[in-house]
Amino acid sequence: MLEAPLGALAALGLRTTGPVHYQLSPSELSEQTLQRNEGVLNDTGALVINTGKFTGRSPKDKFTVKDELTADTVHWNKFNIPVDERVFLNLKDKLINYLSDKEVWVRDCFACADENFRLSLRVINENPWSNLFCYNMFIRPSEKHLENFNPEWHILQAPGFKADPAIDGTAGENFALLSFKHKTILIGGTGYTGEMKKGIFTMLNYTLPQHNNVLSMHCSANMGKDGDTAIFFGLSGTGKTTLSADPNRLLIGDDEHGWTGDSVFNFEGGCYAKTIDLSEEKEPEIYNAIRPGALVENVTFFPGTNKIDFSSKAITENTRVSYPLTFISNALEPSIGQTPKNIFFLTADAYGILPPVSKLTAGQAMYQFISGYTAKVAGTEAGVIEPTSTFSACFGAPFLPLHPGKYAEMLGKKMKEHQVNVWMINTGWSGGPYGVGQRMKLPYTRAMISAALEGQLDNVGFEAHPVFGMLMPVECPGVPSEVLNPRNTWKDKEQYDVKAKQLAAEFISNFEKYASGVTEEILDAAPKI
Repeated sequence: MLEAPLGALAALGLRTTGPVHYQLSPSELSEQTLQRNEGVLNDTGALVINTGKFTGRSPKDKFTVKDELTADTVHWNKFNIPVDERVFLNLKDKLINYLSDKEVWVRDCFACADENFRLSLRVINENPWSNLFCYNMFIRPSEKHLENFNPEWHILQAPGFKADPAIDGTAGENFALLSFKHKTILIGGTGYTGEMKKGIFTMLNYTLPQHNNVLSMHCSANMGKDGDTAIFFGLSGTGKTTLSADPNRLLIGDDEHGWTGDSVFNFEGGCYAKTIDLSEEKEPEIYNAIRPGALVENVTFFPGTNKIDFSSKAITENTRVSYPLTFISNALEPSIGQTPKNIFFLTADAYGILPPVSKLTAGQAMYQFISGYTAKVAGTEAGVIEPTSTFSACFGAPFLPLHPGKYAEMLGKKMKEHQVNVWMINTGWSGGPYGVGQRMKLPYTRAMISAALEGQLDNVGFEAHPVFGMLMPVECPGVPSEVLNPRNTWKDKEQYDVKAKQLAAEFISNFEKYASGVTEEILDAAPKI
């Protein structure tokens, strides 16, 4: 049995009088969760828990300490909310004091599969299932690694500790505070496990581009049998997980990656997948990963059973499962691929304007990257609701401490240096907007991606979109030519032209807040009205 680092915890200020559980296995953590009546097993043996009041991230309650390191480097905005160092230090003392008479679970782990950039983490939790999440999601060290483990960063997470906003300087009783100076993340008042994962991701999005010349990315990545790496960016609902889970390609990772001079590597050791409407037919890898060792969050069972009802939104639509990458049959070990040959920006354009597949110049790629566009259809169960445009810079705005222009320029530079193809794939509507047109057929989308990956679009003719400028192929194997130009699929061509300009105006309006921090090449790639 591994010995808990009690001396190191004491040095941190944590002199707990309760038991300290160090580096427990998934089965031990599951058993303790059951004993504490904090979870149950489903019919496949996975641990099912409820995260409590919070079933998702709380962006307005996430703060970054503003100090001499961050004052002039962080892009302060609604996602990067500054807080004084005194607030952080006060809450840290209170949190440590709160844990001092508690049973705690401690885990040492890594972030970043590439050992050149590997970061050592120590996580301290007040319940076993949060610690299981960390086992699943971060990279698991060997016993040899643990002999001289020296954590660079700490996460202190205590869902039971609630702040007093009037005294503590938080927005509410829950909080996530990140200090680059103290290399510590404090999380209190929320049991949502994703706060730990995204805290580390935010930290890496600050350190890697600035200190290591590594482009950090909110994306999935896979690799073909010949070593050709592909990267998939896309917001929720665009098909990122589905389209990157290709049985003919090795999965590098599903969410967070770094791009070095000659490789792409996963930040994580696991997957944190949405389970709403999950089925074995649509997503067999995720479905079959729900087994002993997996942690399922905020789902409900069919009455009188312990069989999960994946269609239920009774607790939240944001139902999740975490599991190690080793649960995926075609996962790449270690999770490091070669320099990418193809990058895909996925969008589900519910207006039916953007082409189903198009090729982007470096300038257009940087512009679209900063825009991070999709159009969601909310509330379809209650009838036809107008699509709403969503823009999230670099397809991950809440987790970007630097100006989006910084990440975009790194992308453009790497694109040019390595002659990478960048494609935009519209998995949304064709023949008109939602309610009029039809959703692009998944087999067509898969055929477009396969054609791009296999070089079958390298020598076909292209035509420029009259408003957005991206190049549309005139033919694509496995796809009817008539769907390749979206204007051709609309009955009312003039209406298409009107709507295309309306969408372009939304892009231009959204981009205004970034314009002062980007190059002319990017600005010139804006749509033309």
